[in-house]
Amino acid sequence: MTDATNKAQCSFCGVEKSPEVPLISGNNGMICEGCVSLAHQVVSSWGRKKQCATMINSLKTPLEIKEHLDGYVIGQDEAKETLSVAVYTHYLRLLNQGDDEQDLNADTGAELEKSNVLMAGPSGTGKTLLVKSLARIIGVPIVIADATTLTQAGYVGDDVDSVLQRLLEAADGDVNRAEWGIVYIDEIDKLARTSNGAAAVRDVSGEGVQQALLKMVEGSQVKLTKGDKRRGGEEVMIDTTNILFIVGGAFPGLDKIVSERIQPSKRSIGFSASNMVSESSKKSNNELLAMMSPEDFQMFGIIPEFIGRFPIITFLQELDIDALLRILQEPKNALVRQYRQLFKYQGVKLEFTDAALRRIAQKALDRGTGARGLRGIMESVLRKTMFDLPSKTGISTCIVDEKEVNDAAEFIVEEILGSSEEMEHNHASHSHDDDSEMVLSNKN
Repeated sequence: MTDATNKAQCSFCGVEKSPEVPLISGNNGMICEGCVSLAHQVVSSWGRKKQCATMINSLKTPLEIKEHLDGYVIGQDEAKETLSVAVYTHYLRLLNQGDDEQDLNADTGAELEKSNVLMAGPSGTGKTLLVKSLARIIGVPIVIADATTLTQAGYVGDDVDSVLQRLLEAADGDVNRAEWGIVYIDEIDKLARTSNGAAAVRDVSGEGVQQALLKMVEGSQVKLTKGDKRRGGEEVMIDTTNILFIVGGAFPGLDKIVSERIQPSKRSIGFSASNMVSESSKKSNNELLAMMSPEDFQMFGIIPEFIGRFPIITFLQELDIDALLRILQEPKNALVRQYRQLFKYQGVKLEFTDAALRRIAQKALDRGTGARGLRGIMESVLRKTMFDLPSKTGISTCIVDEKEVNDAAEFIVEEILGSSEEMEHNHASHSHDDDSEMVLSNKN
C-alpha cells in the first residue's frame, strides 16, 4: 500500500520501503521480509499442530496420566505427579503454539518455554519404567538412550546427535513428529566430572558430553541423515526446541552431599568431644533426597549450565519390603502374574504363599537391587521346577512356600498331581507322605 506521500509500506507492519527493507508486491498490498518469516512460522505451526493433533488423539489430564502410570509402577506418587504435570503442560503449549505466536505479534501473549525433567533415585526404583509407561499413553515418538555410551564428537562411542537420529527413526523419518517427541537419557550421573582439580585431562565421556548436550536440550537446529548414509540418505534439519528431555540417574552418594549441606559435621578435639551426629537427628535417604537442590548436583559433578536446563527436579524413593510385595503382585506386568501365565501355558496352576512372597521381597531388599532384583530371585526359586515340568505329566499345581531347615529359610516347591479339586484337598491336609506329592527344596 502507499500513503498520501506515495511511500510504499508493508500492509502488515507498516514499515516503509527502503534499500535495507525491500517489499514484495501483491495485487492489493505489499509485505516485508520480517512479516514473511513470521507468516511462515505461523503457517508451519498450523500444519505441525494439525498433524500432531491427530497423532495425540486426546491430551490426557495429569490425573489420567498418573492413573495410567499407577497400573505399571507402584508408589512414587510425587514422581508420577511431577511427570504427569510436566508432560501435560508441555503438549498443551505445543497444541496452542500457533495461537501464542499470533498473541505475541499483538503484544498480548506470553512466550511459554518447555520444562525438562531430571529424576534422581536409587537403582531399581522405576525411573526407566516410568518413562516407558508414559510413552504408552502419550502416543508420541520416544527414545530411551544410555548416557554411558555417549562421548564427545571424534572419539570412539556415540555422539549426542545419535540420540536424535534414533528419535527420527522412531518417528518413521517424519521430522514433524520427531520434533514433538520425548528423549529419555538414563544413567546421566555417569556423566559427572571425574575430578574437580586443575589437571588438564580431557573428560570425553563426562563433562565433555554435558557440554555437547547443552544446546540440544535447550533448543537448536541439528543436521541428521534420513535413511542410510552410505546409500546417499537425505539430509534433514531437526529443531529440538519442542522436544521434551527427561534425564535420570541413581546419583550414588548424593544423599551424603545433601546431609553435609543441611547437617554440617562439627569436629572438635579432646576426649570429651562429640564428633558423632545423634541418632535422633539423622535423616533417612528418602528425607535427604526430598531436600536436594541444584547445588547438590553441582557438588556431585554436574556442571551448572546443564542443571539450569532442567528446572523440574524430582526423586524416587527407596523401596521397602511392603512396596516390593506390591510390585510382585499388583502391576499389570507383575512377576507373579508373568510366571503364573508361563505355568498356565503348560496346564499347571502356580501359587505362592504369603511367607514365600515376603521372603523373596526380603532377599531383594537385602541385596540392595530394588525391584530389578526380584526376577533373578524368582528365577532361582523356580529354575529346577521349570526345568523338570515339561518332562512330567499329570501335575496340576505347584505351590511355592517357605520352610525352616537347619535354622535357615529355604524355598520349597510342592508339585501336586491330579485335578484342582484333589489339589485343594491334598494341600489342606498337608499329606506330604502321599506318593502323589513331591517336594523340591531350593536352598536360599
